[in-house]
Formats: sequence, C-alpha cells, structure tokens
Amino acid sequence: MSRHKVTSSDVAERAGVSQATVSMVLNKKYNVSFSKEVIERVEHAAKELGYELPRRRVQRESRKEKLLVAFCPNLTNPYYVMLLQGIESRAKEQGYGLFVCNTQRNLELEERYLKMLPSLNPRGAIYMCNPTRSFLPLIEEMSQRIPFAVINNQNERLDVDAVELDNSKLGRIMARHLLELGHRDVAYIAPPLTVRQKQRSKRVEGFLKEFKEAGIGEHVVIKAANESIDEDVTGIDSEYRIGYDLTKELLAEYDNLTAIVGLNDMIAFGILDALYDAKYKVPGDISVMGCDNTLFAKMHKVSLTTIEHFVIYKGRDACDIIMKKIKTHDRRYADMEPVSIYHVEYEPRIVKRGTTSSPKIRGGNRPHLTK
Repeated sequence: MSRHKVTSSDVAERAGVSQATVSMVLNKKYNVSFSKEVIERVEHAAKELGYELPRRRVQRESRKEKLLVAFCPNLTNPYYVMLLQGIESRAKEQGYGLFVCNTQRNLELEERYLKMLPSLNPRGAIYMCNPTRSFLPLIEEMSQRIPFAVINNQNERLDVDAVELDNSKLGRIMARHLLELGHRDVAYIAPPLTVRQKQRSKRVEGFLKEFKEAGIGEHVVIKAANESIDEDVTGIDSEYRIGYDLTKELLAEYDNLTAIVGLNDMIAFGILDALYDAKYKVPGDISVMGCDNTLFAKMHKVSLTTIEHFVIYKGRDACDIIMKKIKTHDRRYADMEPVSIYHVEYEPRIVKRGTTSSPKIRGGNRPHLTK
C-alpha cells in the first residue's frame, strides 16, 4: 500500500485553519495578520505530518528567458546608440531581454563573443555592422541554429537576413547637394579606410563618383585617419577628434576649400569646432555636412546638414526579422521547415539645415591634388 502524500489540505485540517492560511503562513506571506498561536499551530502541524512546500521552478524558468544578443562595434557614436534604441524598444515590446556585446572593432573580442554565444542560449542575434569577413563562415553556420540578422552594407552579400544600407548612395546624395549649391573645391574626412571597414570606403566612393561625373573629380580631397586608430580601444571622442584634427591639417594645406564633409555626424562635429576655433564662419566661409541625423545634429546651435537613413527603424526591423524567424522555426510546410532570407532597405533623404549654403567666391592658391 502506497503512502499517502501529505498536502496542504492535510496540514490545514490538522491545524484547524483554512488551506489559504497554511499557504500564506508557510510561504511567509504575512500580508494578513496572524496570531502567534496560529503560526505556531500551522508550522507544528506541517512538521508533524512531514509536509514540504513544493519547490519553485526557478531554474527551469530561467532557461526559458527570452534573450537576444546584439553585436555592437562601439558605443561612442550616437548612430549605434540609436540602433540599440530601435532594437531594444522592439525586443521589450515582444517580451525579450537584450545582451549587448561591444566588440570595439577588435577581432579577438568579436571572436570571443561569438564563441560565447551558444552558452548564452539566445533566441536570436543581431550584428549592428558588417561582421568581420573571417568570421562569416562561422556566422552562416551558426545561423542554421540561431536566427541572425545583420545591419550591413548593401554591397556585402551574406547568406543571412539583413537590413541593408547602400553607403554608396549616401555618398552620392551628399555630393549632389554640394554640387547643386555650386561647390567645386571640397574635402571629405573619414575614419581609416581599411578592407575591414569596407562600408566607409563605399560612402567615400559614392561621393567621389558624383564629382567625377560632374567633371571635377580632381577637385575633391579625401582625408582619412591613420589605420592605427582602429587598433586602439575606441575613445569616447575618437571620431570627433578625427574630424577636428584632420580639419586642422586641411586648413594648413589648402586655402580655397568651400566645403568639408564628415563621413558621419560625429566627425562633422569635430570639423565644425576646428573651423570655429580657426575663426571660419559656417556656412559663410566653409559649408559642413555630416551623415546619420543624430540627436545633436538637430540642436539649434549646431543645425547640421546631414543624411537621414532612419537608423532607429533599422534597429526595429532587425528585431522584427528575428521574431519572424523564431515564429516560423517550429512550423512545417510539406514536412520541412520553411527557409526565408529577408532584406530590408530604406531610401535615405537629405536634411538641409544651417551648415551648408552656396560658396563665397574668394581667391587663393590651391596646391595640385594627386590621386
């Protein structure tokens, strides 16, 4: 004969109280006032009968935590903060937590986070920029088990889902705006233009191509930072310093530039400060442009002309792609799992503000530009 399993009802009967009272007393939930006698009676009955509270399934529930992982190249540029805002807002709406891996554009750190990924047991992963090329086979293999979405440069074709950005188009739009205003002698300031950061080169190439098609490609100065900058841990002001320092170099080398463009808004802020410190008027003497339409660009005292390409929406879309893949993962069509590759792209738009205008005609001796 099997032994009767003691329940809270048995304890309640032995102690002469209700089952609810037993539950509240033994779980230490004293939101209702109990006399010392009732508490002792319940505890004594439970001990006498050998009653044990059911174990909470904390460990099992933790395994079910809905988690997404985001790979971020740095957190010093508001562009990536905006992407994270879009990802996290959508993830929160769907009941997901977000784990952020800040790779700092460091190969070893990126590899370490990738190897950690299975132990985190995420439901999906989002790359906020192009993955390092050497890791693409690993990412494509992992994407067979974990849904991946990449916010990438359109020219990089990956066999994973992507929210795409045509960086060449961004460069062309920036150039077209300056050409329409009448600018001919311009400079473009960029971070290191390395093979790893191909998206930067695409933006510069698009800008230069537009000027070449106008017949004045030789009038564009491309000023890129030294590659060593990408090897260091990203400083809070690293991109701003690139804009500031390289503008100082340009002003020492050329005296007839009418516009300077930053690859992104952070670089453009550095350009603006360097010009102000050198007593140049913007846009009276030199026009300035950025790209990304970050928060600071909109401020009245800055009023930076820039490019809007809907960064926050891209973060939300990347998260939506992951959600779609998760929902279809366990579904079957004709006895097989459906396979789909999503690609989303937004059309960029120029935001004309107070840092660009038609150039002021002035003299000056321009040195010969070599390509």
